[in-house]
Amino acid sequence: MPLNRAAVAMGLLLACLATNFGGARPVRADDGIVLRRGNAAEPESLDPARSDTVNAGRIQDDLFEGLVTLDPEDRPQPGAAESWTISSDGLTYSFTLRAGLTWSDGSPLTAEDFVYSFRRVVDPATASSYAYIFFSFLNAEEIVQGKVKDLSKLGVEAPDPRTLRIRLKRPTPYLLAELAHAKFMPVKRADVEKFGAGFTQPGNLVSNGAFVLAEWTPQARIVLAKNPRYWDAANVHIDKVIFYPISSPNEELNRYRAGELDVTYTVPNAQIESLRKTAGEELHLNTQFETSYLGFNLTKPPFAGNPKLRQALSMTLDRETIVDKLLKDGSVVAYGIVPPVGDPAYKAQKVSWAALSQAERLAKAKALYAEAGYGPDHPLAVELRLTTSEDARKVAIAIASMWQTALGVKTSLVTEEFKMLVAHRHEKQLTQVFADAWVGDYPDATTFLDLFAGGSGENDPGYANPKFDSLLEEAGRTLDTARRAELLQQAETVLLEDNAVAPTFNHVEFFLAKPSVKNYRPNPCGYTYSKSVMILESR
Repeated sequence: MPLNRAAVAMGLLLACLATNFGGARPVRADDGIVLRRGNAAEPESLDPARSDTVNAGRIQDDLFEGLVTLDPEDRPQPGAAESWTISSDGLTYSFTLRAGLTWSDGSPLTAEDFVYSFRRVVDPATASSYAYIFFSFLNAEEIVQGKVKDLSKLGVEAPDPRTLRIRLKRPTPYLLAELAHAKFMPVKRADVEKFGAGFTQPGNLVSNGAFVLAEWTPQARIVLAKNPRYWDAANVHIDKVIFYPISSPNEELNRYRAGELDVTYTVPNAQIESLRKTAGEELHLNTQFETSYLGFNLTKPPFAGNPKLRQALSMTLDRETIVDKLLKDGSVVAYGIVPPVGDPAYKAQKVSWAALSQAERLAKAKALYAEAGYGPDHPLAVELRLTTSEDARKVAIAIASMWQTALGVKTSLVTEEFKMLVAHRHEKQLTQVFADAWVGDYPDATTFLDLFAGGSGENDPGYANPKFDSLLEEAGRTLDTARRAELLQQAETVLLEDNAVAPTFNHVEFFLAKPSVKNYRPNPCGYTYSKSVMILESR
């Protein structure tokens, strides 16, 4: 999910301050143990159907529970469903819900709640930008496109209160892992219909996860309390979770030092070397299934119909300098959109010019820039939109300098709150170039490639290529693993040669956790579950 499950990947870099560590003492409230988590930006929504970022997803991982969850290695585990079977043709999945499931208000939770919630996401009236994640379901794409009006035609049904049956239009080998995503979490129909958009507010929100929403103070904190009606409540050892929206890695580190946080979302990259020496076992590394990139708005000038200009800007980026001089955290340069980890059957692709030296790239970029109609007498003037993070700005300044030095491009940096940046990327009205990043929702190449399909609501560049879409569709019909991977690799190559985006780097995630915090383990897809955490008393 853009970090957008995304977006603090471009925001990770700057110098910080000397740090004091230790102090494993947990915070005790009158009602028990409290886990305090840094969580980057304010979530755009807690509605599973209408959110699309990692920071929203991490809260939803605690509030709701889908049929399955993912363990720290991205392996599907039983969630609300205790078991499942898969038909021999791979087109029908039957899930058996746990006996006695209830919502947090004590009312029964049944398979019909999942049917309603799935239909709600694909309903055009919901306008979920993430509805494409259902496109392997029978009739989902046709419903989203308005070709099928009857929501009951979606490939999901509840033969009885504990049985949920999913019917697919094509075999989907990653479906179980995909079902851990927030879009497949249930919401209570009666409350959605009663409160409308306000159903996610404290006092209104009824959920089925390990925690319930107790407080939401915008731009300050979101407080969750343990849900005593959760099916596994006896094994949840945290009584309260507090999420703090802290967009600045430097501020987050300061608050961790001051004892205000138990776990950070990230750390400032420029401080990593120092933290390695001072933080000891409090500093943790997680390899993300993530790619950071620059997106071009392909629906408007100057980038619509101008692949040479896009390629010139992409070739001018000195990715090695960004990674080695600015990030310095173990991230690697990216020349493709699918990261080299996550899908063992898939060979990550690269742009055709990846093997050229930087000098050779610059020479070619200058020629392409001229062919695109730009030069010293007619320089490109462009806006680069990014988050308000000081670290994101540092990277953006470096990129603007590279473009200016090599091509004479005049770049204006436009910083926006993350929620507004995501909205503008989706709308495609104001954006020209924008900083973006994506953390895979499940360990398969399609979680990245499907972003750029014609029907994807997350297709922020507005990319449209029938050949690309055709390759994705053929891969979706292909049962042979090797052939499927080959088709997906061809699709990525088409995307890269069209220069729809400019990949920059694959990120590794550093975070801090107090010694008292045990079992906090984000997986490569960014899922975290506070229900797994234990906080030990200090000696």
